[in-house]
Amino acid sequence: MSAAGGLTAAPRTVRRVPRAGALLRRLLWWCVLSLTGGVERRGALPPGGCVVVANHASHADTAALLATLDARHAPLIGAAADYWFASPWRRRVCGRLAAGFPVRRTGGGLGDLLERTAELRAGRAVVLFPEGTRGADDGRLGTFHRGALLLAREAGVPVVPVGIAGTGRLLPKHGQLRPALVRVRVGAPLDASAGPEEAREAVGALHARTLAEPLRDSAVRRRVAALVSRRGALLAFVWACAEALSWPLMPELLLGVVCAAVPRSALRVSSAALAGSVAGGLLALHLAAAGADLPAPLTTDRMRSEARVTLERDGARAVHAQPWNGVPFKVYAAEAGRARTDAGAWLAHSTAARGVRTLGVGAAFGLLGFLLHRLRRLYGVYLVLLGGGFAVGLGLIVRGWA
Repeated sequence: MSAAGGLTAAPRTVRRVPRAGALLRRLLWWCVLSLTGGVERRGALPPGGCVVVANHASHADTAALLATLDARHAPLIGAAADYWFASPWRRRVCGRLAAGFPVRRTGGGLGDLLERTAELRAGRAVVLFPEGTRGADDGRLGTFHRGALLLAREAGVPVVPVGIAGTGRLLPKHGQLRPALVRVRVGAPLDASAGPEEAREAVGALHARTLAEPLRDSAVRRRVAALVSRRGALLAFVWACAEALSWPLMPELLLGVVCAAVPRSALRVSSAALAGSVAGGLLALHLAAAGADLPAPLTTDRMRSEARVTLERDGARAVHAQPWNGVPFKVYAAEAGRARTDAGAWLAHSTAARGVRTLGVGAAFGLLGFLLHRLRRLYGVYLVLLGGGFAVGLGLIVRGWA
């Protein structure tokens, strides 16, 4: 969303500040940005009305400001009239979801801004992007227009510079949405005599400072991410295949480690784990049918009895109970071989049964990784909790089937 300058107009009367709507919008955009990599803020707006001036690299800048600025200021966003108000549906989206108001970029824009004087005096924040449009891909700020400063002087409120970082990666100017942490830094109010160049320098300094601030991360998470980028799918395939044959640790444990560390890898790694599990299960079936008896640690006779009885009763369909009853997949695969279960039917049903669990677990841990992106410095603590929870859960399952 963008705004530019123009001519003058008389201020209009305004009703009370709609803080409830602002709170709902803040919650909405905070949830959206939390799901796409996280959002955080440094600093706060001063009490009372103010004009916020910010750098503009992406349409996601509006979401970032609505998610972080205080609802008590009920922010209004200046939006380009020729784009965001060019059609009824855009007008509704901009007005309801972004609290946008139209600002003409081809004459009359200053008059559109001055209509917000009463809202500013009532305590609202008016957010403007003084560049008038989204900036260059290299992050350099364009020329600032004077409209925001003239509006602030007319209303007798301060101008507050804000630097936004991360939105250019989240939603590039000519690109697609991708995960990124968005950070907003609110600066100190500018002097009343400040001009466009001073405002530009203040916003630029905040933007540069935010970009330069290192993201706190875990060294363990970085090592896991490096491993996943090179061999994550292969590791998941081998782990799941081995578990279907004899290995005692479920591939879901690996997915918990990998997908939370690198959420973008969740689909790739969990798909590889599914392929390995199905391949290992089919191999285990043939080996058992040939009389091979592979080691099966952390399993019990009661588990084998349960798998044997349900396979005799339901055939290959019995494996659909495996993701939920705690009996390891390798037990079902081996008993299916001993029961001479048809390999084709086993392949179809085991793929469906394991697919629900493996892909579902991978997606859940990937989502967790997105939600906790800002806390990735605590990844080592997460691993301890994950390992402890897995050990306790596995112990309870084995004891329950003893």
